[in-house]
Amino acid sequence: MTQFKNRAYGFAVIKAINSNYNADFSGQPRTLPNGQVYATDKALKYTVRNYLKDMYPKGSPKEEKIFFTKRLNDKYNPISLNEAYVKMFGDFPKIEEKKKKVIDKIGVLNHLLSCIDVRLFGATFAGETNVSVYGTTQINHGVNRWKEGNIFSEQITSPFSNKSDDKDAEKGMTTIGRQSKLEEGHYVHHFSINPKNIEDIAKHGAEVTQTLSVNDIELLKEGLRKGATYYDSAAKAGTENEMLFYVELREGSKLVLPNFTEMVKIDDKKDDGKRYFDLSAVKAELEKHKEDIEKCEIYYNSNNVVVDNLPEGCVIFDL
Repeated sequence: MTQFKNRAYGFAVIKAINSNYNADFSGQPRTLPNGQVYATDKALKYTVRNYLKDMYPKGSPKEEKIFFTKRLNDKYNPISLNEAYVKMFGDFPKIEEKKKKVIDKIGVLNHLLSCIDVRLFGATFAGETNVSVYGTTQINHGVNRWKEGNIFSEQITSPFSNKSDDKDAEKGMTTIGRQSKLEEGHYVHHFSINPKNIEDIAKHGAEVTQTLSVNDIELLKEGLRKGATYYDSAAKAGTENEMLFYVELREGSKLVLPNFTEMVKIDDKKDDGKRYFDLSAVKAELEKHKEDIEKCEIYYNSNNVVVDNLPEGCVIFDL
C-alpha cells in the first residue's frame, strides 16, 4: 500500500429530516446549553465503521479489519475487550523479560494497527495490557447549521402490557413510550488528518509495521460520503450524508487550517426544496493559503444541494 503522507482538512455534513441522528440517554436529540442541536464525533465515526465493516467484510477480496465494533457471544451478550482481541488476533503475544513471559506491547500495537478504524480513529486498549494510539483522523462534534432546531416528540405504544411487581396493578393497558426527532437539521462535522500521529510512535522505539495508506484515506472519504445514508433504523430513517468537503495540503506543509464548522452557511433561498450552501468564508480562508493546497474536492447531490462561492479549483464529485 502507498503511504499517505500529506495532512488534510475538511467537513462532512449529515442531514436529518424528521429524524434523530444522535440521541442523548433520554432519547432526545442532543442540544448545547444555548439550545443548538449537535452530535458527537462518535456518531459519525460509528457510521463510518459500520459501513466499512459491511462493505468490506471478512473473507471478501478487499477485506478491512474493524476492531471497535460490538461482538456477541453464544449467549447473545457483548464480549469484553480482551475477548474481542483474542477472537480477532488469537492469544496475546508474549516476550521474555527478566526471565519471565510478559505481553509484548509492540506486538499488540501492531495487531491493532492492522485495523483500519484504529489507524484512522486511534484506540485506547485497557485490557490485559495498556496500549494507546492517537488517531490520524480527528473529528469534531457536528453542529446543526440550519436556522431552526425544532424538536418534536410523539407517543408510541407497544402491543404488550407494562411489567409491574404489583399483582393488583392494572394489566389491561399496553406500554406507552415516547420518541423524539428533529424536524430538520444539517450537522457539520469538521475533521483533520495527520498521518504523523502514527509515525511518531516509532520515535519511542516501536517498530510499527503499518502506517496510514492512500487506500485508507479513500475508504475514509467513502465512509464519510455514504455511512450515514447506509445505516438505517427507525430513529435514523431520514438521516443521510449530504456533503463532504476535503482539502489536502502539499507534502511538508506546516499550515494549520481553522475549524470549518462556523464557516458553513445553509439556507433555503428559493421555494424549490433545495438547500443552498454558502462557502464564501471557506473560500476566503483557502485563498490565503493556495500555495499550500495540493487539491480540493467536494461531494454532494446536485438534485437537492446548491453550492455558492465554491473555492477556486475545487473539483466537484457526485455524492
